[in-house]
Amino acid sequence: MKPFGVLLRDAMGRYGPLCVGIDPHPQLLRAWGLSEDVEGLKRFSDACVDAFSGRVALVKPQVAFFETYGSGGMVVLEDTIGALREAGTLVLADAKRGDIGTTMAAYARAWLADGPLGSDALTVSPYLGFGSLAPALELAAANRRGVFVLAATSNPEAAALQRTATTDGRSIAQTMVDAAAEHNDGAEFGSVGVVVGSTLDEAPDLSRLNGPILMPGVGAQGGGPESIRAVVPAPSLRAVLPSVSRELLGQGPSVAALRTRMTQLADEFAFLQAR
Repeated sequence: MKPFGVLLRDAMGRYGPLCVGIDPHPQLLRAWGLSEDVEGLKRFSDACVDAFSGRVALVKPQVAFFETYGSGGMVVLEDTIGALREAGTLVLADAKRGDIGTTMAAYARAWLADGPLGSDALTVSPYLGFGSLAPALELAAANRRGVFVLAATSNPEAAALQRTATTDGRSIAQTMVDAAAEHNDGAEFGSVGVVVGSTLDEAPDLSRLNGPILMPGVGAQGGGPESIRAVVPAPSLRAVLPSVSRELLGQGPSVAALRTRMTQLADEFAFLQAR
C-alpha cells in the first residue's frame, strides 16, 4: 500500500487539486430544504457522497457539524467516511485534534486506525508544541495515513501567536512548517501536510515541505487563484490543495449542480497542476 502522500499526489493528478468540504451548517440544511436533525444531516451527507465520490482528490468532512447531533450525528459521519473510502475517495477528517500523551494517542487511534471513524488523514493542532503530535505522527506513519498540521491560519486572532518570532528569528508558524518538512525528508511526497490560509497577506516559507499544502478560505471567504499565487512560490504550487465548502455546497441539493460547480472550480485551479 502506498503512503498517504503518494496516494494524494496521484489523486490530485487524476482529479485535480481540490479538497471538497462536507460542512452541514444549519443554514445550508435550511437552504437545501432539509430538517435540522439527524435525518436532514444524513440526507445532506448522502448527497455529498453521491456528488463527490470518485470525482475529487480529497473530501474533508467537518467533524464539529456532525458532533452537534450527538451519537446519531456520529453514526452519519461514520457512514459518510466509510462510503467515501469504499468508493476509493481519500478522506481528511477535519477534527483539529491536539493534546498530550495518552489523550493524543487516543485521538490518533480514533481517526487514524481502522475503527469506525478511521480516515485517510486528520487535521491536528500543534499549539501545545509540535512534539505533542508525536502519537498521531507515529500512528499515521505506521498505518500509511496522513496528518495536516495547522501552521498559518487566516483567522484574525491567529496572527498574534503564529507570527510571533522565536529566539532564532523564525515565526512560530514557520517552525511548524519546518518541523513538518523534517518528517517528510527523504519521502517521494510526504504525508505530513500543513494548513495555510489562502487569504493571508504573507505565508511561511513552504519550499522545503515536500508535502501537501491545504489552503482553506477559497470562495466565500475571499480566497482564490490570485491570492494563492500571491503567497505560494511557483515551485510549491503543485502541492496546493484549495479547500472549498460553502462556495460549492451552496449549489445543492441537486447532485448534478454540485458536480457541475465542482468541475468549474477544478478548472479554475487546474493551473496548480500544470507542469
